[in-house]
Amino acid sequence: MSSDGPVVLEHLFRRQAGKIVSWLAGSLGSEHLQLAEDSMQEAMLRALESWSFHGTPKNPEAWLFRVAHNYAISVLRRKASFHSKAEALTALLDAPVPHILDPDLEEQLRDDELRMIFMCCHPALPENARIALSLQLVSGFGSSEIARIFLADERTIAQRLVRAKRQIREQQIPIAMPGQAQLSERLDSVLNVIYLMFSAGYAAHSGEELIRRDVCMEALRLGQMLAASSLARPRVHALVALMALQAARLPARTDASGDLVLLEEQDRNLWDDALIATGFRFFDRSIEGEEISEWHVQAAVAAEYARAKQTGSIRWQAILEHFNHLVQINSSPVIALNRAVAILKLHGAEAALAEILPLEAHPSMRGYYLLPAIKGRFLLEMGRPSEAARAFHAALACDCSAPERRFLEKQLALTGC
Repeated sequence: MSSDGPVVLEHLFRRQAGKIVSWLAGSLGSEHLQLAEDSMQEAMLRALESWSFHGTPKNPEAWLFRVAHNYAISVLRRKASFHSKAEALTALLDAPVPHILDPDLEEQLRDDELRMIFMCCHPALPENARIALSLQLVSGFGSSEIARIFLADERTIAQRLVRAKRQIREQQIPIAMPGQAQLSERLDSVLNVIYLMFSAGYAAHSGEELIRRDVCMEALRLGQMLAASSLARPRVHALVALMALQAARLPARTDASGDLVLLEEQDRNLWDDALIATGFRFFDRSIEGEEISEWHVQAAVAAEYARAKQTGSIRWQAILEHFNHLVQINSSPVIALNRAVAILKLHGAEAALAEILPLEAHPSMRGYYLLPAIKGRFLLEMGRPSEAARAFHAALACDCSAPERRFLEKQLALTGC
């Protein structure tokens, strides 16, 4: 009996599940999306059973594709509606089981995944369903994992996914790239979904863990897949640069106890040099054209942090100029809040506090713990501990992760109130 089967399978699931679903669904059409998923899951289950006893096959990826392929065929053959779906079945029968090491096939599978994520981000689908669908269909995350990422009940996520798939089936939304006229808008939607996915892994809003590295790296993989395709645009390269530069800091964002470590206090020796190099490589590509997007400016901010060898060498004036540009592109109160930190470094706590006070009236900031947390930090620096304590109490009343909660409690203790 081989003991490595389940371990290998878990690794393969992340890398191959989306490829299998995208390949099968691309052959059968979106009306058979559920069958594509079922076939992939059946292949994984059979692998778990078989590999534990017989060992891992020489080409495990091809094994999974072949089992999923054969299962889909057997299900279609049993269906009473076989004759009405003969064309789809014939297409699947004629499609060879992929030879995973074939470079041409790797390109085809990548294109299948791209078509799938563009379908997941179709404008007809609710925005809150797009990320969940992308995580499940393209990235191989289960509904329970997605529920943990979004701090939602698993039943709620499952229902959201079912409704979205039913909408795809009923509206006959194709697994296809949009036409040239819709491509730019849809590409922006895909980029937003990928970054929201990354953000969900970078800073959890609740739970015991602050970060989910696997979610961040999957978002980065999807971004790089876009950047390697014919869809590559300067803003795609900029988004990949941003994610890579931010992901480089993940090892230093928490300490050995899992507690939050602020950027200026992080051990920069723990930052991932390979990801930083990747980030700068994509950043250089992003500035080759004339386009300047929100992703360009955010990547420029991340690049400033990455260039600084130590906290004291951060160019805060450059960062503030980037944020001034960014708020002209996106007037999000979260961006304004981040800009206030740069103002603090350059002009002091009083000026920074004046910048964030108007944000308290913004509806989207209600329940967002970072606003009162940053307010408390500014008040503490201004020597107003009792007001700072009230702000930290307000932050603790919001949803946040356990590491963030412990950090806030430490800040509250500093007020002496």
